[in-house]
Amino acid sequence: MTTEPQSPYERALGERLLDLHPRLQNYFRAIPDGSVGVGDGVFDRVGTPRRWLWPILRVLERRGVVPACWEHGVPFRVENRTIASRAIGERTFQLRRGPWIMRDAVALTRHGRVVDELGEPGLVAACFDVETRDGALELTSRSVGLRLGRLRLRMPRALSPVVRLIERFDDAVGRQIVDLTIDAPLVGRVYEYRGHFCYRIESIEEQESGA
Repeated sequence: MTTEPQSPYERALGERLLDLHPRLQNYFRAIPDGSVGVGDGVFDRVGTPRRWLWPILRVLERRGVVPACWEHGVPFRVENRTIASRAIGERTFQLRRGPWIMRDAVALTRHGRVVDELGEPGLVAACFDVETRDGALELTSRSVGLRLGRLRLRMPRALSPVVRLIERFDDAVGRQIVDLTIDAPLVGRVYEYRGHFCYRIESIEEQESGA
């Protein structure tokens, strides 16, 4: 008997996947072979107004982790694929200075959590608890670390930022809402993005032909 492939989110949630809004269930399931999940929308805000952080963020920006900016009304596109049981994402931000791409890969840990590696190659890794609440998916980081070649450096809990991501669907506007925040000890909010988008599954052939 053939077993349908599952995304890391499906495996982490198990039966709790059905607690999500039906449109989110579709978003977090595995993308079929030969297809890509595509979302187009607008970020209400992206980045941080703390300009003293921008020089640090530019290092991460060059590796495709986060952009160093503070902008509003940023158009974006997300493209999701499932490859080798990992959820692979590519988000293109249309910043004022031009397009910028964030890449990440999400996998399941042996403890039933998900770990998200950001950048290309993966530079920052965050391990998340996965929960559902009122039809939404909530991720809260348990640890954050850096990957430098084969070396993995886990940040001490007392210094580690807390990353929170909420994905929900707003029936009133017919759009998916994404809200990410990063808070650091003693400093507070150091990064965020919040926006809305419409999502669909396309065949790669249709996408390449522009249909």
